[in-house]
Amino acid sequence: MQVHELSVAIVGGLHADARKAAVARLLADVPGSVALHHDLATAVAGTVVRTVSDAGGILSAGEAPLVNDCACCALREDLVPELRRLADAGQARLAIVELWDSVEPKAMAEVVTAGGLTVTGVLTAVDPALLLPYLGNGDDLAERGLAAAATDQRTVADTFARQLEYATVLALVDSPDADDEDRELLAQLHPTARQDSTSRPPTRPSTRRARCCRPRPTRTACPPSCGTGAAPSTRNGCTRRWRT
Repeated sequence: MQVHELSVAIVGGLHADARKAAVARLLADVPGSVALHHDLATAVAGTVVRTVSDAGGILSAGEAPLVNDCACCALREDLVPELRRLADAGQARLAIVELWDSVEPKAMAEVVTAGGLTVTGVLTAVDPALLLPYLGNGDDLAERGLAAAATDQRTVADTFARQLEYATVLALVDSPDADDEDRELLAQLHPTARQDSTSRPPTRPSTRRARCCRPRPTRTACPPSCGTGAAPSTRNGCTRRWRT
């Protein structure tokens, strides 16, 4: 089967609002672009919900069944075939893969390239005001309902640090709570990454808690071998690694 040329950009990050704003900005700025998202939060119902959207809204939606009761395995199994389907349709020039919260971009970039597709960029979306709270958060992802595997021992800080360090572009959402020191620290942490500013789309007044992570329902997870970046926790090790 011939695969038409399709570029793939990966957008990840634990800051969900910033990530969605970055995806919306890309869809608006790049003609012929579509966004592909697999929502692992729906795994408790036995499937992962897949959506394909453009700047005007959702184009299609479907479900990928869990593989051996594994949500991230379903993501791995479904991602490349869906990208190939978009390529064969020939209607999109750029596929924006929006990763679910704690999925790390390195593993998914490797899945995409192994499938014969070209990754043209990796973006991590960041709310600068939440930079220090996340890098200093030693809570386990499992405690926050964000674990990507049943044996996932990563912490919020571990995961966020790796999401930052792998990106070629840091997409910064405009935040009234951020100051110049937050942005300067981000530049020190990843001096080789390009920083792009994006605007947060209009939303209803926030009801988010003051904590950097909201408790979420427990969901089906999968083994670390699934490749979503799950690794033994170093607890606050990544905070030390990123200290300047």
